[in-house]
Amino acid sequence: MIEIVIKLVPFEEKEVLRHLMQFYLYDFSEFAGFDVNRHGRYEYKFFDHYWTEAGRFPYFIMVDQQYAGFALVNRHGVLLVEGHSIAEFFVMRKYRRRGIGEAAARHVFAQHRGDWEVRVAESNGGARAFWRQVISGYTKGRFDERAMRGDSWRGTIFLFNNEDEAG
Repeated sequence: MIEIVIKLVPFEEKEVLRHLMQFYLYDFSEFAGFDVNRHGRYEYKFFDHYWTEAGRFPYFIMVDQQYAGFALVNRHGVLLVEGHSIAEFFVMRKYRRRGIGEAAARHVFAQHRGDWEVRVAESNGGARAFWRQVISGYTKGRFDERAMRGDSWRGTIFLFNNEDEAG
């Protein structure tokens, strides 16, 4: 039996998250077209904000005491004025397709009750299928799925409220 632990990233461990972010941004560059900077590293504009601004929550996903990924939660939605948003979500390839991502998502949702928005880039079909399955199961089918092709977002946005969810 594997042990999955989701924990807030303390300031003292933020450099570990910065390193994990490189793997995520590399994977995501397939969909977003990111390039590395002149130092050969990917930049994440809002990284430091997770320790300096209210309403931002960085989580490690740990499996058997090993780093397996992360989730970044904030309150900056495209459609929601108030509510929570999965800004970034990453499970390392070794840990995918084992229920770890779903367990992590459910845990993160349970930490923040209320309205939720989960956005998926238009070209990321795998992530769209993952989030549809996870959110459908978590909400027992009570969610809204919207396709957007506007200036602020191109992709799918999942909306739900977990105020009354058992999780």
